[in-house]
Amino acid sequence: MSTAHSLPVRVYYEDTDFSGVVYHASYLRFMERGRTELIRALGVEQRELFDGDTALGFAVRRMTIDFLLPAVMDDLLTVETRSVAARGATMDVEQRVLRGEEVLVTAKVLVACVGGGRARRIPDALRQRLMIAD
Repeated sequence: MSTAHSLPVRVYYEDTDFSGVVYHASYLRFMERGRTELIRALGVEQRELFDGDTALGFAVRRMTIDFLLPAVMDDLLTVETRSVAARGATMDVEQRVLRGEEVLVTAKVLVACVGGGRARRIPDALRQRLMIAD
């Protein structure tokens, strides 16, 4: 993932379960932030898409996730996010959550562009930026 967007994330008490280990659903929030920041790094704020004439947003359609190692409170993690493909109304994204060089979680995510309750084509300008990120 050499061209991945990187987002640092600190693990807080609220991210953990009763044993002090990061609760599995917390990784979903971390990765959502990573996807949002990838789009922002490409020069597009999701709020602009949502508030525009066509009111677009992104929804996870499918996610395959592997939990390899646990993170604990106070760990500094890095969420890496990389666009793999963008076509029609969907984009494929690969993500990793790392602690230093250690890979803790990997995910393959299919994201759908939606508007008005239906799938919508990813705007051409955004698709071109996503392809440059490959």
